[in-house]
Amino acid sequence: MAMNKPAIEGGTPARETKIYYGHQYIDDADIQAVVEVLKSDNLTCGPKIRELEDRLCEVTGAKYAVVCSNGTAALHMAAMAAGIKEGDEVITTPITFAASANCVLYCGGRPVFADIDPETYNIDPEKIEAAVTEKTKAVVVVDYTGQSVDLDRVCEICRKHGLVLIEDGAHVIGTTYQGRANGSISDMTTFSFHPVKTVTGGEGGAVLTNDETLYQKLLLYRSHGITRDPGQMEREPEGSWYYEQVALGFNYRMTDMQAALLISQLNKLPLFQKRRKEIVARYNEAFGRLPGLFVQKEIPASDTTRHLYILRIVPEKLTIDRKQFFEALAAENVCCNVHYIPTYYFPYYEKIGYRKGLCPNAEKLYEEILSLPLYYAMTDEDVESVIEAVTKIAVYYQK
Repeated sequence: MAMNKPAIEGGTPARETKIYYGHQYIDDADIQAVVEVLKSDNLTCGPKIRELEDRLCEVTGAKYAVVCSNGTAALHMAAMAAGIKEGDEVITTPITFAASANCVLYCGGRPVFADIDPETYNIDPEKIEAAVTEKTKAVVVVDYTGQSVDLDRVCEICRKHGLVLIEDGAHVIGTTYQGRANGSISDMTTFSFHPVKTVTGGEGGAVLTNDETLYQKLLLYRSHGITRDPGQMEREPEGSWYYEQVALGFNYRMTDMQAALLISQLNKLPLFQKRRKEIVARYNEAFGRLPGLFVQKEIPASDTTRHLYILRIVPEKLTIDRKQFFEALAAENVCCNVHYIPTYYFPYYEKIGYRKGLCPNAEKLYEEILSLPLYYAMTDEDVESVIEAVTKIAVYYQK
């Protein structure tokens, strides 16, 4: 098949302007929601916080939601509520942002990395069970790209071994598993509202749970371990102004401005879901027939709203590697990213005893993937430009 040279080889780029891998969508309703808070009496810890928490429960079906400053804070709070302490082991995936494992280190525990399924890229439940020891306290699974992990199997393993299940759902809002929204199934599910996520508050996070005991702990950890609830105090209140610190918590609070923006964004979640699914379907159709590329598989139980679209190259069928493919796309003005470097590759993890070779499937995946542009505001022309650029490179460098 004849094909024009990619721009990196002296050809013409698929388009003149850049397409970035992710971008927020903010409309007039979002702006007005924030302006109304700015004109109100409460900029932080006001009524919008509870309104957002109620809205998240409505969207997911969870009984309780605790919003916080970011997704990492959410993971830290969840790890603390799970009772992770020094000497505990927590099983997680290496193909994730570092916070999924760092939250264990914050509590004095040790992350144990289990390998992934080579086709879905999610943590392999059988690898989880194989990694369980008498020191294992919890499991942190990650719904990578927005596709749900096999929660039935993971929940079964956690029940069998008495483990707390924390679902890092930073990618997963809008996805359902077996007809139930992610956020209502695991012991705790954390969300992130970073600007490239499906809905954003600029920053922000949340922990969702159906367990009232965990919920009360999360409320304390979010705000310095301080309570005004007489039922949680150790001394008789001295007056209406009285409060006590009953645990060591943090300042992980969210502002009312962020909460207002997120409430407005959640109103558009069905639109965001629909558009992301349209783009993913178009990508899958285009790339599924190119021999040098592999399209991520999806389990039937997951009705996925994708945060990321992962393109995986097949090195045996191309004359270039992932880095060269990445650079060729950049020359076509398609700006990608890579999600993720295996967590235990980082120098910090090496210094505390981790080494390459722990998870062969994850390590091979890292060498072959890049994240294509995927966000609500992409036009059909943008999508076709990405497809044209990828196709041009894959065909031109095909063996």
